[in-house]
Amino acid sequence: MFGGYFRMHNECDQCSLPFDCGAGYYLGSIYVNYGVTALLIIIGYFALFFGTDVSDKTRLWLLTAFCVLFPLWFFRYARSLWRGIDHYFDPPSSSK
Repeated sequence: MFGGYFRMHNECDQCSLPFDCGAGYYLGSIYVNYGVTALLIIIGYFALFFGTDVSDKTRLWLLTAFCVLFPLWFFRYARSLWRGIDHYFDPPSSSK
């Protein structure tokens, strides 16, 4: 799906499924990325709060760093998930 870390191919090499689906198509992947990040931050906060003896300042810096780095790493997976969800619920017509 990807030619670089952030650059996508125009279509799938195997099945020619187009990845360029128009402006705003991948906006849903931002919601997926945000939702997973928020869920992990909530879980991480409570795990650090109740499970460790980490100070508030350290906990804040750890979770802030996670909030910045995780969405950058998860970008490709969020886009892939979004494309897969769309392909599952709205498969392309085979009458081309």
